[in-house]
Amino acid sequence: QVQLVESGGRLVQAGDSLRLSCAASGESLINNFMGWFRQVPGKEREFLASISWSGRSTDYADSVKGRFTISRNNLENTMYLKMDNLRPEDTALYFCAAVSELWRVAGRGQSEYDYWGQGTQVTVSS
Repeated sequence: QVQLVESGGRLVQAGDSLRLSCAASGESLINNFMGWFRQVPGKEREFLASISWSGRSTDYADSVKGRFTISRNNLENTMYLKMDNLRPEDTALYFCAAVSELWRVAGRGQSEYDYWGQGTQVTVSS
């Protein structure tokens, strides 16, 4: 049983940087496509970024492109999201997710991901 645990979320000021971590346990996810999403109460979960199993292929939503960087360390079974120049509108609950099928590429839809963490809260004050 795969478990994903996010960490690193906290209250920061606009313009600050933050790095979120997503630690996987139960199974190795070195051959699994992974991604980050966020959600604000009352809104749908929003795709942010995804990364291939090798880390060589990434995809970003326009809203975070150039400010957020996704990466992974397969030796540690951990994925990261480095967030720079944070804005108040980045305030949300941030989730990491993974595809269960090995070597299957996922798009930007949350339904394409099978494993989810519980989320970590990021709050950006103006």
